[in-house]
Amino acid sequence: MTTEPLPEPTCAEIPLPPMIAARTCRCPLHARRRLGGALIGGGLLAALGSPAAQAAVDPDLATECKRSGFSKVVSAEQIEQSAYQQYTQMVSQAGGQRALFPAEHPQVKRLRYIAARIIPFTDGCNERARQWRWEVNLFASQQLNAFCMPGGKIAFYSAILSKLQLDDDEVAMIMGHEVGHALLEHARERMGKTMATRGAIELGSALLGLGNTGRTVAGLGGQLLTLRFSRDDESEADALGLVLAAKAGYNPRAGVTLWKKMLAANKGAPPQWLSTHPSGDTRIADIEARLPRVEPLYDRAAKPPQRFGPPPAAS
Repeated sequence: MTTEPLPEPTCAEIPLPPMIAARTCRCPLHARRRLGGALIGGGLLAALGSPAAQAAVDPDLATECKRSGFSKVVSAEQIEQSAYQQYTQMVSQAGGQRALFPAEHPQVKRLRYIAARIIPFTDGCNERARQWRWEVNLFASQQLNAFCMPGGKIAFYSAILSKLQLDDDEVAMIMGHEVGHALLEHARERMGKTMATRGAIELGSALLGLGNTGRTVAGLGGQLLTLRFSRDDESEADALGLVLAAKAGYNPRAGVTLWKKMLAANKGAPPQWLSTHPSGDTRIADIEARLPRVEPLYDRAAKPPQRFGPPPAAS
């Protein structure tokens, strides 16, 4: 497919949503997670001929889709609403700074096409995903970054596509990983653990209608600022992401080439979004160990009828 050069990132910096910014370290790739752009709910999925969403737990995903009891401490609706508000603000700021790619750009179409192949499998892991208003955006930025906020808001930054020259399979590995965090409700789990360790018992009272729910909702944004995913969270998202991408018809072996590219781009240091992950060699070994389980899913999956190329390499 013919590609167009990605525009140079604007000089203005787009502030990350607090929910995302709080989970970053100081290194380059994953200034942590989640965003979106053109609603790709039923309309886009239907237009691309994607299979209907599954009504029951998918046995292919059951092993990877176990969630922590800590997630029940916090309301999913509240976290998703907070994520939506932060996402909307970021999209608005990016648009005002001309850092938001238009829907007709080939790389935006590419991201939304890949997302539309992955999304139909998500409610086979988490039934809440049926209600999410999935969105995907591409932002002009020199950061190597991608994320997915609670509620299905997916974002990629342009440098991750142009600097790493990702093929579709590698893009699907990143997207599957990020969507995995959202499906496993890691932000909700992290917040629950944070509140539990702080003795925030009033939250439970508020959720039961016994306390000040307004104060609880207002405080969610501040609580999210303290969250960071653990190594276990990251490994869980890796495992689930491989399965999702494989079932969508993308080669899980791309997980190995992807992480080699990311480590090379950061001269052997962990990328920003991988700061809490195992070392690069350990991570690649873990992915390779999962391939015997995941490759049969890929072999059986319908393959994407359309393929896209990466944008021209960044200078």
